[in-house]
This record gives sequence, structure tokens and C-alpha cells, in this order.
Amino acid sequence: MSKKSSPWIAPLKKLPASLRPIVTMQQKHFGAVLNPTRWWGRLPYLFWLIALFVGFLERRRAKIDPTIRSLVMTRVSQQCSCEFCIDANSLRLAERSGSMDKVLAVANWQQETLFSERERAALAYAEAMTATPPVVSDEIKDNVRAHFDEQAITELTALIAFQNLSARFNSALEIPAQGLCTPAAGKRSHV
Repeated sequence: MSKKSSPWIAPLKKLPASLRPIVTMQQKHFGAVLNPTRWWGRLPYLFWLIALFVGFLERRRAKIDPTIRSLVMTRVSQQCSCEFCIDANSLRLAERSGSMDKVLAVANWQQETLFSERERAALAYAEAMTATPPVVSDEIKDNVRAHFDEQAITELTALIAFQNLSARFNSALEIPAQGLCTPAAGKRSHV
């Protein structure tokens, strides 16, 4: 966020009743309403569509395993400088990978040894798609094809596109982090 003390568009204090199911779920799971909900609340029907979209991508039978989904979402969040997304996706990545190791390494994944070749292919694709304009080289395409079938590639592409929408929305509106994942700088945990 910029050096301002508050976002340039204020969060809603009162959310529409139509978002009650989402608010209740967030309060149960996180103990609070997540910050983006207070901005998306101005467009509740669109927010519901987005929630359903991400719910589909995060379903149990998704083609992309949960750790790779979280890795990709965390890396895109970092590239888009979305404070909230980095916070939320880092928490999810730590939960899914069982430690803070990958959370602390994802920004420099190319130099790290923690990532499988499949994870590296997904991360390279996410970075290429997140560039403006997207630049997905033949080498990246070949590497992604070596690790994912066409349905999984389509789902991975949708996930990366969704995270770009979310991170760019939150970053542009200066939606702050929520303190969901606060790793000690530079320290890695061991499981």
C-alpha cells in the first residue's frame, strides 16, 4: 500500500444482507470478515460470481493439487504487490505444504531447491501469464505440457487469471493485509 494511512476508497462498514453466507463463513474460518469483502460488497452479485468461480477452482476434485494452487496464487500475489493476497495465500500455502519453507522461498523459486519440476513449470507459467502483456514462451508451454494434461492446463490458466483479477483489484484499491500469515523474516521452519 502507498504511504497513505488509509485506502483511497473506503471499505464498507455495513455489508449487504445478500453477502451474509460469505460473511458468516469468513467469520467462522478466520474470526473476521476478510478485508476485500468490504470493497467487493459494493457489487454483491459480482462478488458472488467470483466466489463461485474460485470455489470451483478450489474444489476437492480440482485438476491442480492444493499446494501448486497455493504456490501459483502466492507468486501472482507477489508479482502484483497485493498485500492482502500475499497474506491470505501465504497462509494457505503454509497450511497446505506443512511449513513456512515454501512461503519464504516462493519469491526466489528459480534459485531454490524446495520445488519439484511440476511446481517449477506452474510457477514459470504463472509468472509469464502475469507479465503485462503476458509472454508465454514455447519453452514454458512445452514444460507445462510435460507436467499437466490439457484440462489441467486450462484449469491452471483460469486459476492464474483469477488470481491476477483478485490481486490487481486489491492492489489498485490498496486493500491492506489482514495479519493472517506473518512469517518471521528470513526464518524457515522445519517439519
